[in-house]
Amino acid sequence: GKIERVGAASEVKIPAGYKTVSAKVVTPGLIDAHTVVGLSGYLNQPHDQMQLERSAPIQPELRAIDAYDAREKLVEYVRGFGVTTIHTGHGPGALISGQTMIVKTVGDNVDESVINPAAMVSATLGEGGLGQGGKPPGTRAKTIAMLRAELIKAREYDAKATAAKEDQKPARDLRMETMVRLIKRELPLLVNVHRAQDIISALRLAKEFNIRIVLDGASEGYLVAEQIKAAGVPVIVHPTMYRAVGEAENLSMETAATLRKAGVSIALQSGFEGYVPKTRIVLFEAAAAAANGLSFNHALAAVTIDAARILGVAARVGSLETGKDADLALFDGDPFEYTSHVTGVIVNGKIVGEIAR
Repeated sequence: GKIERVGAASEVKIPAGYKTVSAKVVTPGLIDAHTVVGLSGYLNQPHDQMQLERSAPIQPELRAIDAYDAREKLVEYVRGFGVTTIHTGHGPGALISGQTMIVKTVGDNVDESVINPAAMVSATLGEGGLGQGGKPPGTRAKTIAMLRAELIKAREYDAKATAAKEDQKPARDLRMETMVRLIKRELPLLVNVHRAQDIISALRLAKEFNIRIVLDGASEGYLVAEQIKAAGVPVIVHPTMYRAVGEAENLSMETAATLRKAGVSIALQSGFEGYVPKTRIVLFEAAAAAANGLSFNHALAAVTIDAARILGVAARVGSLETGKDADLALFDGDPFEYTSHVTGVIVNGKIVGEIAR
């Protein structure tokens, strides 16, 4: 399932028995840097919408691996457009909604699909992170105060858990164990945020507790691009064709290009689609970004190698290099042209799609 050689056909000797697949354009398998596919299903019914648990505002212990459905039709759907790796899990809508994971878009069960079962911890700032029905948090200040309190508790829990004497150690606490991984920088906090003021709050929080964060969405990121760059924080940019409503009212289709020009590491995502079929296609988002100031190479990188680097899986996926996973997307023309089609998809060295999409 690995890439054995990369080069011109005249330079690479193909061993006997290998199947030859031809295409006008071949790219690395595409990477969707943030989605909820596999937890959110195409039926748009409560029983297949598992991406957000609303019973409490802070639930970092919720694992995506316990909710992911590898057989969900949307997984096959996005794979048909060349998407071979997705970063999915608990989505925006709660202060801390749970964990995310990274999977391949193949396999009959999550154990066959998973690359990283615990990639990030998903959080939401701004209006999206506020409680409903009078439940906390009710204001922006309260959201940050609750997060700060939780991180302080995690520090104290870790200090006790590493105590020399066994009788001084606290009982296991799944919530705190996950928060400790943030404090220790083992996991980044994926912060869904749109307003510039909330982006600055996220950067301030990261600096105070020395935690790793990844900004998600960042509709007004172009207003504070220099601050994001100075903090060394990557951004998984909102879908280029995201609806400009609510907190995202000031989004720009040039956000990806603006941040990239400012020196910010970016990736693109399909995000969460509230309507059937419940997902966007990250290939189309990259094409739209390329039409709005992002160069072809940078747009392609934002859904391949740059996405892999932000997600921490660049050693396996994101580029066509010897030794990496043999994940490829085949096209009959320019991948970002409306008239082009995906003619084949290869994951882990196996052909999993040959129908033109």
